Amino acid sequence: MRIERFAGLPEPGRPGLSWLGQAGFWIETGDHRILIDPYLSDSLALKYAGKLNDHRRMMPPPIRPEDLPEPDLVLVTHAHGDHMDAGTLAPLAARFPKLRFVVPAAKRDLARERIGAAAELVAVDAGETLEPLPGLTIRVFAAAHETLERDASGRHLFLGYGIRSPRFCVYHSGDTVPYPGLDEAVRDFAPDVVLLPVNGRDAHRLANGIPGNLTLHEAITLARKADSPYLVPHHFGMFAFNTLDEADIDAAALSALRPVILKPKVGETLSFDAAEGGTHGSDRDDRTRRQSP
Repeated sequence: MRIERFAGLPEPGRPGLSWLGQAGFWIETGDHRILIDPYLSDSLALKYAGKLNDHRRMMPPPIRPEDLPEPDLVLVTHAHGDHMDAGTLAPLAARFPKLRFVVPAAKRDLARERIGAAAELVAVDAGETLEPLPGLTIRVFAAAHETLERDASGRHLFLGYGIRSPRFCVYHSGDTVPYPGLDEAVRDFAPDVVLLPVNGRDAHRLANGIPGNLTLHEAITLARKADSPYLVPHHFGMFAFNTLDEADIDAAALSALRPVILKPKVGETLSFDAAEGGTHGSDRDDRTRRQSP
């Protein structure tokens, strides 16, 4: 597989992804345009102004919500404001009335409040698989944002998504820590690329209401156990109180043999050129040949 970097969003018809900051990505499968967890406003800086964790951005948004092109589908992993952002999603819904938003069923009412009364919501829970567009399959995974939380009806509060098309397959974990069965579930999905948070967690942050995520080491371990060729780390560099030293990612990218770590840059596309029919099969066959005695 040939990987290229260039500025801007992915070119239509060419598999790739662009990091929008935090956990936000624009994903081009080659046939579909998927937007996931975009945080492109300053809504949290306004909400927490003057408080200890003031949520001031460490990086500007790469694009304004009103300048986003129309995606084919929007995925929202959970209801925290840097993932289900009213300042980004509501303007998008207003501009594109037929756009569908896939949201956790456990937070459907809140999603309606933030995205808009007329927005078309698709409420899902972990374990479901849907085919929202021809040639596109979305598998819904549980996520454990410190814990595997459920509502009173047993529905998961935090989700991840597997995005599969004939030419590209991506797993976005949402905000999660390791939990039993996650490695196997992701390996079974066989993604070409895994998008995993790396900001980690600690007791101090949790005590201040900031639940944690995978550490960089845990993200590498998950990608390796899931047999994913590529890891794109995220959820860093946005808020000073909830990030990590980016030099650690740079060092890991130099030292890790598998998976290949592709550190994203905001506003830059990672393009994945591969033969027709998907990348994960050919890459896995090639790795098997290299590792055979």
